[in-house]
This record gives sequence, structure tokens and C-alpha cells, in this order.
Amino acid sequence: MPDKREKFIKLAEGRTRTALDSIRKIGNLSNKRAYEYGDQDVKKIIKALREATSELERKFSSSSAGDTETFKL
Repeated sequence: MPDKREKFIKLAEGRTRTALDSIRKIGNLSNKRAYEYGDQDVKKIIKALREATSELERKFSSSSAGDTETFKL
């Protein structure tokens, strides 16, 4: 059985790749020829991503577990 460090590396690399791919896909929504959106929509998306990143930093800097919210426009 792999040790804790190896398990962490394997999971962290895979999950980070998935998260970065998802962020790139969100960026693809910026194509105005294919999608219609407003400034408020963009601000909500960016705010949600920033909050999620801040929560991630808090989790790694402390042992407290936070509540998760579902994103909605």
C-alpha cells in the first residue's frame, strides 16, 4: 500500500489537473460568437472561483473543515 505522501501526490496532481482543465473550459465560454452573457455573469463566476481558492488556502493553513456551496448564476 502506498504511503501517505505518495497517495497525496497522486491525488493532488490528478485533482489539480482536473480543476485547471475545468477553469480553461470556463474560459472557453468567453467566445461572444457562441455565447451570450453579461458583465454580472462574469463577475459572479470570477467571485465564485476566488472564494473557492481562498477556501482552499484556508483549508491548507488550518485543520478546520469548511462548508461547501453550490455555484449558481
